[in-house]
Amino acid sequence: MPPGAHLHGTEVFTVNYDLVRRTEAYLIQKFDGSGYLNAHPEAKAYRLEHTYRVANLGREIARREGFDETETVIACLLHDVSYCEDFGEDGWIEHGRRAAKIARPFLRELSLPEDRIADICYGIAIHVDDKADFPGERTPFALSVGDADNLDRFDAYRIHETLYHDGFLDLPYEEKLALTEKRLARLRELRDMEMGTQAAKEIWKERIGFYISFYERLLSQLKSSRRVEEGTSA
Repeated sequence: MPPGAHLHGTEVFTVNYDLVRRTEAYLIQKFDGSGYLNAHPEAKAYRLEHTYRVANLGREIARREGFDETETVIACLLHDVSYCEDFGEDGWIEHGRRAAKIARPFLRELSLPEDRIADICYGIAIHVDDKADFPGERTPFALSVGDADNLDRFDAYRIHETLYHDGFLDLPYEEKLALTEKRLARLRELRDMEMGTQAAKEIWKERIGFYISFYERLLSQLKSSRRVEEGTSA
């Protein structure tokens, strides 16, 4: 098989790296031309890194589900392209729909079929709040854009990032304890969150389990930091 190809059942899927690289170049061009991102280089670096992680997660979902990997990667690469705009705090909720509008003309430049462009744009549009401003179908493919985006929020890097932004190390002990307990309760609520595909569900189960395990251990360590725990002796 050629490089980038793999078998799924009796079919062979090949990643079109020419289209992927063109999409990467377009995304970087949009980010490089953004006054807002250039004024906030840390946000620019994070958004690009996040986008690549989402694209790789999307490819993994596509590989397991038998979706077109090229189209899935392209959709994920463009899901946050609207961050090239300064939409402020109140405009954040619209960034999926804005990204779809920005992406559509470029997708036509790639000569993708109109029905696939529609599915890609719908997945991009709904990835924030499950709403689009144009008709579309919530196909497993379209849902995978949001799934990959959510999955990136629950891995090792995001634990570090979240605790850093919480100023966790500088919090008083009781606040550390309360924050950890609150976060652990929320993670347990999210354990059975719906996903668009079985592949995404399996990845989610592994990642949420990792998160819960981390915060359980953190809570245990915090509780053991102030007293000798009572227990039975052997």
